[in-house]
Amino acid sequence: MDTPPTPTTAKKALRSTLWARRKEQHAARTRAQRDADAAAIAEHGMRLVREVAPGGGTVTSYESWPVEPGTRALNSALVAAGYRVVVPVTLPGLDLDWRPLDATDDDEAARLGLHGIAEADLVLAPGTAVDRSGIRLGQGGGCYDRALPRRRPGVPVVTVLHPGELVAEPLPRAEHDQPVDAVLTAQGVTWLRHR
Repeated sequence: MDTPPTPTTAKKALRSTLWARRKEQHAARTRAQRDADAAAIAEHGMRLVREVAPGGGTVTSYESWPVEPGTRALNSALVAAGYRVVVPVTLPGLDLDWRPLDATDDDEAARLGLHGIAEADLVLAPGTAVDRSGIRLGQGGGCYDRALPRRRPGVPVVTVLHPGELVAEPLPRAEHDQPVDAVLTAQGVTWLRHR
């Protein structure tokens, strides 16, 4: 009789499959299509931010990798609208420090520390997939699972995904996994948990 895979083993295999799919889809899409998706994410993301933090405030975001949904347009729109944008700096122990978007990772004086996420009115997090219960499959290091408990109570966490990465089937879940409240794609925002 085979032993069922542990959540860690199942996540690793699924993450590998999903990243391969992302790479294929990225290669199949033109730059104009990817830019249009990023513009749509910015449009939907700004609507979301204005709903969650209408008077301005702080948003944690991130600087997307090429195969991830683009965040550059959204980050620029946030700054232009007067929001403070902070992004993560991954530490050697895979925890997250935070810095202003306009600072560099090397500018230690600008860093906000591990509790920088507590300043956020909205958390935008990367992911590979999210299921309908809000379980997020991240990059595999557990960085956000360590950081998310430091946010203020009630601050929503929204994962930015490509269309089709919000999945109906339950994702493998480990005890430390932190659920997210919504998903943002080029098609819009899908709330998963009551606010």
